[in-house]
Amino acid sequence: MQPSEMVMNPKQVFLSVLIFGVAGLLLFMYLQVWIEEQHTGRLEKRREQKATSGWGPVNYLQPVARLMTTEKIQDDIANQKPKFLMPEDLKEKKENVLLNSEWTTKVLTKPSHSQGEDKALSKTTGSPTNEMTEKHQEVKSLFKKFSKMNWPLDIHPLNKSLVEDNKWKNTDETQEKRRSFLQEFCKKYGGVRHPQSHLFHMVSRIYVEDKHKILYCEVPKAGCSNWKRILMVLNGLAPSAYNISHDAVHYGKHLKKLDSFDLKGIYTRLNTYTKAVFVRDPLERLVSAFRDKFEHPNSYYHPVFGKAIIKKYRPNACKEALINGSGVRFKEFVHYLLDSHRPVGMDIHWEKVSKLCYPCLINYDFVGKFETLEEDANYFLQLIGAPTGLKFPNFKDRHSSDERTNAQVVRQYLKDLTRTERQLIYDFYYLDYLMFNYTTPFL
Repeated sequence: MQPSEMVMNPKQVFLSVLIFGVAGLLLFMYLQVWIEEQHTGRLEKRREQKATSGWGPVNYLQPVARLMTTEKIQDDIANQKPKFLMPEDLKEKKENVLLNSEWTTKVLTKPSHSQGEDKALSKTTGSPTNEMTEKHQEVKSLFKKFSKMNWPLDIHPLNKSLVEDNKWKNTDETQEKRRSFLQEFCKKYGGVRHPQSHLFHMVSRIYVEDKHKILYCEVPKAGCSNWKRILMVLNGLAPSAYNISHDAVHYGKHLKKLDSFDLKGIYTRLNTYTKAVFVRDPLERLVSAFRDKFEHPNSYYHPVFGKAIIKKYRPNACKEALINGSGVRFKEFVHYLLDSHRPVGMDIHWEKVSKLCYPCLINYDFVGKFETLEEDANYFLQLIGAPTGLKFPNFKDRHSSDERTNAQVVRQYLKDLTRTERQLIYDFYYLDYLMFNYTTPFL
């Protein structure tokens, strides 16, 4: 081989440097996010330890005096949001790398359902350097839009032109009161204009239906299974909500979530689509989740959550219970929920709505409640112009022979708890009680 053949040409050198630079940037971004998450987790644990001082390996539920002041509510709303590293921060730290890396666009905009919105980013004209610079400038402009967005997002008046008759008058009045109440609550206590949360995390529970321009935030144990069936019908994926199985709803991956779009797609939909959330009395939702996951055979929740809960909170547990994780008692489940050193993490089925849907940052245009689910849902379908024959299904998704979880059922479960334990559950969910104007339970 001649010496001249061994020398890399400038193009090869450029590509080699570019690849190493991108690899370094990806590693840098991953480590930074990981460090932030670890730091946030430690801070949250410290706050919980401080709020519940005296909890230890033996007695997890010491009485704690709680004074729900304005400052306390504002602090809790602020502390619910994990640290958000805006891409602009990355730009300041790695400006030179960003300007020379076409991969930055892909990393920071996340894999997307393009549907034409990212076509401008994929044009290949001119030299490679000019092309990458143009891409970076367009992505940067999107970041700038997000940094200048007013949070919470503006609430839109509902378009009632598609409502066919006057039978929805009372439902509409109730809906307006709910929206106004939540908006005033967030205005009084939220006070957030620039979110601290990671944008993709904030929208990770929101489902998208493009045909009717709907964003639906999923709250488990508040009718979400049947809402997903409705979204599948609206998407043309099924002729009827009654023909869709539980597994198809939850494991079929037929529906798109908002965090699967790029920044432009998220921005456009948040500002133009009708945003809906359906909530439920927090204690009812908690008991419903416990009954569903721990009182019936479950190949995930028993071995993952059940075993850990029994091991930590049941003295002298039998070998069989420790092996299969079945038979968790409600009192043990409550101890797990309230423990600042949980042996296994939180789950969306009993996570607070305020941490699933961020209602003080994403102003929802429609606030439905499980207590009036069918009426609210069918009114919403009228508002968005759904097919006339489409009605919200009223069947239970699973365990249809069981009595629905209601206030009377909840009281039976609360009998096993001390007054302190009941109070601490309320304290855990108190933001959900306040935000959605639920009556404080008799504890």
